Amino acid sequence: MSDLAEIPNKNEDTKANVALLGLTITGGLALGLTVVSASFVSPAFRRICLPYVPATNKQIENVLKLCKNNGSSKLVDLGSGDGRIVFSAAKHGYLATGYELNFWLVLYSKIYSKLFGFQKTAIFKRQDLWKADLKCFDNIVIFGVPDMMNKLSLKLEVEMNSNSRVIACRFPFQKWVPVDEIADGIDSTWLYTKESFKKESVQQK
Repeated sequence: MSDLAEIPNKNEDTKANVALLGLTITGGLALGLTVVSASFVSPAFRRICLPYVPATNKQIENVLKLCKNNGSSKLVDLGSGDGRIVFSAAKHGYLATGYELNFWLVLYSKIYSKLFGFQKTAIFKRQDLWKADLKCFDNIVIFGVPDMMNKLSLKLEVEMNSNSRVIACRFPFQKWVPVDEIADGIDSTWLYTKESFKKESVQQK
């Protein structure tokens, strides 16, 4: 009996190997999901949260209607997410840039850009919008949240050039007067220029 007990059971070995492989795969997936999920959840721990909410096709259409392209215009999307605004702008002849803090979304956008030939017209950078220099951009797109709009307006008043156009989506700037807007429910967009905060100053007087 003792000799028989020492003979390996092939069925048990196979089951053990399958179980080990299953645990390895499950553990790897769990770790991957944890890392990816953390990058989406972590913005909630910042003072101002700018969540990832993909733009709809209608929002993209409305944004491009309010942008202006003179043939070599530069556009930046602040919080570019998966890059759909940037790619759409590039298709319409803009030199488009996306600033995004989420590492995975920047990586996805860069891979998509390379696969579909946008390397020269769609640029993506992992960048904090509060530290970005916006002076060189003709069109500045922001899908913001109410808590950030007043602070962002102060930054833009300093950095906008004379031809800059700011397109706000979902939420308008509380203190600026839009020069144009597309009222379209959750897809609404507002256009602002240097005149916007001049009008706001006049109204306050």
